[in-house]
Amino acid sequence: MKGLSGKTALVTGSSRGIGKGIALRLAEEGALVVVHYGNNSEAAANVVRTIEDKGGRAIAVGANLNSVAGVTSLIQSLKEELPRVTGEDKFDILINNAGIGTSNTLEETTEESFDEIFAVNVKAPFFLVQRALPLLRDEGRIINISSGVTRIAFPHIMAYNLTKGAINTFTLHLAQLLGPRQITVNAVLPGIVDTDVNAPWLHTPEGQKQANDMSALGRVGQPSDIADVTAFLASSDSRWITGQFIDATGGSHL
Repeated sequence: MKGLSGKTALVTGSSRGIGKGIALRLAEEGALVVVHYGNNSEAAANVVRTIEDKGGRAIAVGANLNSVAGVTSLIQSLKEELPRVTGEDKFDILINNAGIGTSNTLEETTEESFDEIFAVNVKAPFFLVQRALPLLRDEGRIINISSGVTRIAFPHIMAYNLTKGAINTFTLHLAQLLGPRQITVNAVLPGIVDTDVNAPWLHTPEGQKQANDMSALGRVGQPSDIADVTAFLASSDSRWITGQFIDATGGSHL
């Protein structure tokens, strides 16, 4: 049964990694997926092709979310592209997944790198929600991809941790604000996931052991692990869940 048939979902940063996994999963559930990318149009096109080859529907939309101008561009693209596919510019599910990371310590963080990570990880989701609300249908879903670092101390990536704490706060207050419209807002908190971003250290014997040892389940997370949780929150089955932070770390550091 395809629980998201007739729904349209925008997944930011879905040309690779966790976002790609989410896009594929939502498409399997019958949603029309807007595959957003920042710079890699070819990767986004590949995701669209994969979805279509499996009988799903998807379109790709590009916008660099390092500024409000990029958010404006994304919203304008939605207004132009969605009517061509669905007949209207409305959609049902917003997944704020796009983000960047940094391995800089507190001492190494520069003002420029601090501003950049907050622009992409906090400012963009904030203004995207602001600009997208007129397009988001009542009884819709907003799902923010946060991180387990809001529960587990990793001081060597301090600025990144702060951005995800901000996303959790945003989630809580947004859920209260949008409750009258029956729009649920939740955050998913992944742990270490096997993506190309983590591959350089994770695909070493030492890195693999370290990551496995962190999890109560004794393994590294996969994009599908996060995508399945997100698909549940996007479905009608999660209608009574809002303002929550769903830990999807595999029990890391319990």
